[in-house]
Amino acid sequence: MDGKLIIFSAPSGAGKTTIVQHLVSKFSTIEFSVSACSRELRKGEVDGVDYYFIGVPEFKKRIEKDEFVEWEEVYENHFYGTLRSEIKRIWDRGHHVIFDVDVVGGLNLKKQFGAKALAVFVKAPSIKHLEDRLKKRDTETPESIARRIGKAEKEMEYATQFDAVLINDSMELAFIEASKLVETFLRS
Repeated sequence: MDGKLIIFSAPSGAGKTTIVQHLVSKFSTIEFSVSACSRELRKGEVDGVDYYFIGVPEFKKRIEKDEFVEWEEVYENHFYGTLRSEIKRIWDRGHHVIFDVDVVGGLNLKKQFGAKALAVFVKAPSIKHLEDRLKKRDTETPESIARRIGKAEKEMEYATQFDAVLINDSMELAFIEASKLVETFLRS
């Protein structure tokens, strides 16, 4: 079965991961696409659940073999991407795929899959909100927060290229709006 794809993209700290987790728990026909990355595991992360953790040399080999439907070097030697085998795995189970990917990855997926994909940009009310959320995570250094905020400012410029923009100033309301978007898309 070739299912549909639901793409949620946002700058770090906008809430896309929480929204995607909510949607996966709400809709039995959608399944989370686990991305691959070249960075080290963080405390509490599990290989194959949070990401497929692949070292830089192996990641580059897989790029050469065209095993990714999309990939990006987000920061120097920090690669992220979606394995073709991951989409196939989910479609073979008769499910639709939901993604939690960065902005460039989201747009690349939308470009490749067109009308089979719904691309949603999650936007925090302000850059200050993003910064506060990143600080509350307690997983980032001041340098990485500054780098992520700089990237977020650039990513905001891409919002209009998505099918929908979801402003997350209340998680409850974001859950409701995201559910409506997904339900409408899956019925179409």
